[in-house]
Amino acid sequence: MKWFHKILGLGSRRIRGHVRILGFAALVGVVAGLAGIAFYIATRVVEHYALGMLAGYSPEPAPLGEPSLTWLAEVTHPLYPWLLLVIPTLGGLISGVLVFTLAPEAEGHGTDGVIAAYHYRQGQIRPRVPLVKIVTSAVTLGTGGSGGREGPIAQIGAGFGSLFANLLRLRAADRRVLMAAGMGAGIAAVFRAPLAGTMFAAEVLYRSPEFEPEVIIPAGIASVVSYCVFGMFTGWEPLFRIPSLAFNGPMELGPYLLLALFMAVLALLYTRCFYGCKRAFDRLPVSRHFRPAVGAFLTGVVGLSLYFVLGRQEKVLAVLAFGYSAIQGAMTRDTEISAVLLLTIALGKILTTSLTIGSGGSGGVFGPSIVIGGCGGGALGVVLHNLWPGLVPHPATFVIVGMAGFFAAAAKTPFSTLIIVSELTGGYSLLLPSLWVCALSFILSDEESIYSSQVTSRARSPAHQGTYVREVLAGIRISEFFSAHRSAAWLHPDDSLDTMLARLTAAPYEVLPVVDGEDRLRGVIGLEEVHPASGEPALKSLILAEDLMRVDVRPLTPDTTLDHALELFVESDLLALPVVNDLEQRRVVGMVRRREISSAYLRHVHGPASTE
Repeated sequence: MKWFHKILGLGSRRIRGHVRILGFAALVGVVAGLAGIAFYIATRVVEHYALGMLAGYSPEPAPLGEPSLTWLAEVTHPLYPWLLLVIPTLGGLISGVLVFTLAPEAEGHGTDGVIAAYHYRQGQIRPRVPLVKIVTSAVTLGTGGSGGREGPIAQIGAGFGSLFANLLRLRAADRRVLMAAGMGAGIAAVFRAPLAGTMFAAEVLYRSPEFEPEVIIPAGIASVVSYCVFGMFTGWEPLFRIPSLAFNGPMELGPYLLLALFMAVLALLYTRCFYGCKRAFDRLPVSRHFRPAVGAFLTGVVGLSLYFVLGRQEKVLAVLAFGYSAIQGAMTRDTEISAVLLLTIALGKILTTSLTIGSGGSGGVFGPSIVIGGCGGGALGVVLHNLWPGLVPHPATFVIVGMAGFFAAAAKTPFSTLIIVSELTGGYSLLLPSLWVCALSFILSDEESIYSSQVTSRARSPAHQGTYVREVLAGIRISEFFSAHRSAAWLHPDDSLDTMLARLTAAPYEVLPVVDGEDRLRGVIGLEEVHPASGEPALKSLILAEDLMRVDVRPLTPDTTLDHALELFVESDLLALPVVNDLEQRRVVGMVRRREISSAYLRHVHGPASTE
């Protein structure tokens, strides 16, 4: 029974170590789920009254898994196309004024702001940002701006995680974790994808296929809780419903290879267009308060132009607002959606999202990416189905796999994207081709990501630089680069002020040890102690080294690791420290400069050439 009690003891210590942060993560999940419900209702209400009741535009078919707000009146009057110029512009104007007056951090797509806060601001997000984000995003998206719900909810959940950590005065590392958990919880709620939200929070921080390990468990707890809270309102159906689809053999990997290549090219076009528009709006000689209105007006121009060019087909208006109607139609074998129309929606969505979000409008880029990848993949699927119906029996498979492959290439998140598309559709039969396409599209994609705040890897993250330096320094001892030596320049307790000045001026160190007759350390003296005393001529003959020496300085030993040595340098606020043979005898055997620790670190990491 002893081994049983030992296991229980170890388990209880492990649970106690995690219970606090996991409990906080659960609370963050509750808030993210409730915020998701509020944001969903807000966007649907604004969309219903602005686009539906005023302009007569009601996107159909909506995702089959979305709940209908039955208390909203049915839209009965016809479409008034020209209002699709006016209404988005007004929405952009309201959003821009609110954002740039109250919280400029809330501009653009919220997920990128969360990533930047994780790496560069120790997880700090101002409390007002989530509140401003939920209002401005509802206005932007509900009036026809092209964007997604996930970015705002990610920033709202992350903002509460940051606020909660600050209220409880948690460490910066814990604040970053709770903030990332809030981001994952937002994704889990909006897309009804708890596993994907968990992995997304840990993966999206980096451009490489690398995860943030300490984020995964708290994000998992927060994502499960937010999904359950959100699901009690929306139901438990996946967002999209698909027909029965399957992977039928390795020969189908050939067409999926073409899909991966096409998704990599489409993702490159997306990132180039998005950041090209952002740079153009940054140079626009218009106050940034009004730039989202300009972007929203141009978004309306694009949607209206495509509407008239394609013979008043309302399906092309999926380039506005969320655009999920085109995806649902392509998945459910809508015969009216051709390859040309799907490709037009994909390219149009790239442009309208770039204009809406790149101008400073508030919304997400994940949702539009689902539409772009799904429509682009569906267009290729229709073409390949006509050419090789045996290899591509149903274009809907290319819609689903295209969603995964496109965002894997655009956001550098191959694994979480693979999971989120499976959870979005409730279909896991296409996991194998989705993995194939996600991996290949990620490899074939270029370096630029839709999330500009991502860093290459953990080693490149400012949030972890101190950790990596400390890990390296902890593996090096003073003895590895220090050579013991005896110097005649060392001071003795009865040395005069003139002697101290002469030896400090000639010595290669800014600090000298004060030793007794057996070289045991008594203290240290630096120029900061000697210079003030030298300004008193009447006292020069009376001042001795023992009067000026500092006795509070802890010395180094040959076994001292460099991380501990660095702590002692910071503690003493000196540029050099004495090295003693051990802490009992305290016999001085040499001196070490602070900059020598940096040189030792660089030699260890990069080799001797790095210090030349």
